[in-house]
Amino acid sequence: MQEYWESYIKPVDGHKAIVSFNAGVSDFVPDEQHIYVGFVKVKLNKPNSEGLVSKDEEDDVKFIEDRIEMESLRWRSGKYIGRIISNGEVNFIYYLKLDFEWSNTVFSAMGEFKDYKYEYGSRLDMEWEVYKKLLFPTIKEWQIIANHHSCDSLKEQGDALITPRAIEHKSYFKNLKDRENFITLITKEGFKEQTQTEVDFRDETMYGVIYYRIDNAEYYNIDEITIKLIDLSIECNGNYDGWESSLVK
Repeated sequence: MQEYWESYIKPVDGHKAIVSFNAGVSDFVPDEQHIYVGFVKVKLNKPNSEGLVSKDEEDDVKFIEDRIEMESLRWRSGKYIGRIISNGEVNFIYYLKLDFEWSNTVFSAMGEFKDYKYEYGSRLDMEWEVYKKLLFPTIKEWQIIANHHSCDSLKEQGDALITPRAIEHKSYFKNLKDRENFITLITKEGFKEQTQTEVDFRDETMYGVIYYRIDNAEYYNIDEITIKLIDLSIECNGNYDGWESSLVK
């Protein structure tokens, strides 16, 4: 099972939250060997104005995170699966084989951090609802994650993201009528059709369209564009499949 983590921002209970989650386990949930969800919620001493971790506490939060993970391995408690930073708190989330030793894990870890208040708990979650509904991103949130990876890559190669260029997009549909309706909608938004494609997918033929518009590739601009295209694709019973841009220096 590959382990890799992603992070994104979303509102949680009306507050800005930074959600980090182990994306590598997503194809293996629910895991029948880990049926309890456990948490440790640590109150920040010096949160920033948005209720997130300030520079003054970055090291402490990392030490706490590492210590809990080390103790979970020592007690063989379970898997570290996610973290939510919001409203002046950091919530570390684990999935456990059994929950009766979770308190031992938490006490062993947090005993090193006398200056921090915390609460902890666990409950049965056989279907991994916390992972699927709280930590795991929606289609739009996944697209924003992908957008930022692409923007980071362009920027690392010296791209001036603010410079307008032709940005190519793709969407796919189950029938020709839905594709034609979609082309009509994106034409009204200033996009130009480049080519139409047909792709075999799971014993079905998917009808694709590649289209483009002159836009800059700044992070929040590309987020706004792609979320709009997701909505238009769904409106026509289709799926948005991402974007590409040439390098512009």
